[in-house]
Amino acid sequence: MGGKDAIVVDAECDLDGVVSGVVAAGFGYQGQKCSACRRAIVHEAVYGEFLRRLEPRVAALTVGDTTDPRFSMGPVISAGARKTILRYVDVGRAEGRLVAGGGESPGPGYFLPPPVLAVTKALDFDFALELANDSDYGLTGAVYCLVPEHLERAKAEIHVGNLYLNRKCASAMVGAHPFGGFNLSGTDSKAGGPDYLLQLCK
Repeated sequence: MGGKDAIVVDAECDLDGVVSGVVAAGFGYQGQKCSACRRAIVHEAVYGEFLRRLEPRVAALTVGDTTDPRFSMGPVISAGARKTILRYVDVGRAEGRLVAGGGESPGPGYFLPPPVLAVTKALDFDFALELANDSDYGLTGAVYCLVPEHLERAKAEIHVGNLYLNRKCASAMVGAHPFGGFNLSGTDSKAGGPDYLLQLCK
């Protein structure tokens, strides 16, 4: 029930806020959250600057026993998860370039440097929306943009259960926000919302 969730970054945006949101959504809980950002789709006008700001933020993430406050990321859930993530790192190396992370962390446990986040350059906002929808999943998504007309288009055109505007895609508050997705990410009804009750009726 995951999402392969995307964050769209338009040409006009608060890049510092974008980078903070992408790092939090992509690497919080080691990226092991259904609403985690797996794809950042960035307008070509800000793509280079986005990567320039993202790389040191990701490189600064520390991996280890999170009962120690020096560490910001713990282990992934299993050996199988670690193997799958490393396989996607190899795919990324073959298809693009590795900006940060990669490899295994030393010591016992299933520790890895920050897991996979794909960053894709979009020629324009139209193409960014197309890429965001180019998935069999549809759980969450986000758009960072300062153009009201583009935000309205995103609301109408991005096909996900929960869409966030100028905030990260992993923003739902459990027990407060209805939550659910489309396609391979859910049943089109939302837990915590009135439509979900119909799933419990005969």
